[in-house]
Amino acid sequence: MPTVLLTGFEPFAGDTVNPSGDAVRVVADRWTGPERLVTDVLPVTFEGAIARVAALLDEHRPDIVIATGLAGGRHAVTPERVAVNLADAWLPDNAGARPQDAPVVEGGPAAYFATLPVKAIRAAIGGADIPASVSHTAGTFVCNATMYAALHATAGTSVRAGFVHVPWGAETAPEGMPSLPFDQIVDALTIAVRVSLDVEVDATAPGGAVS
Repeated sequence: MPTVLLTGFEPFAGDTVNPSGDAVRVVADRWTGPERLVTDVLPVTFEGAIARVAALLDEHRPDIVIATGLAGGRHAVTPERVAVNLADAWLPDNAGARPQDAPVVEGGPAAYFATLPVKAIRAAIGGADIPASVSHTAGTFVCNATMYAALHATAGTSVRAGFVHVPWGAETAPEGMPSLPFDQIVDALTIAVRVSLDVEVDATAPGGAVS
């Protein structure tokens, strides 16, 4: 029976909620399988998130890894296409660390492409009338570091891994921030899990960006 590891994050930067962590908990509560779904909420720290993902991979031996996090300025759910070997924080993480121009993994390749069916995930989420688009940058903060670490740890194996950014949930979004209804975020992540299990070869469809 396939195992999926689905993670979100705790609140950070003074926020009291993080829709990624909250949504992952609800996905777990509603999951009906038949596949095994393992969920966890990661600390928003470079060192802690990477260590926790490594421990979860070792403990559960998942077939699929989907990490999720908050991209507060985005209007849509955005499966990430690439993670870069760069930790460059403009604000401290929750442990006070603020790396600049540092590698996520010393000696690792410059970047990894997601091994999830990114375009198929986007298409399926959009097909459910939830705004979605492919993203080509996961940033240089803890989300990117987590995606890079997961891909580095699973490189050369049959494990498929990637990252999905979500916007604020409308019910808890700071004033003026783009958002989606929280239930749509939950539905989008559930769809991402289902597509990752069911689709082995990604869709051939436009997904690039001009800038």
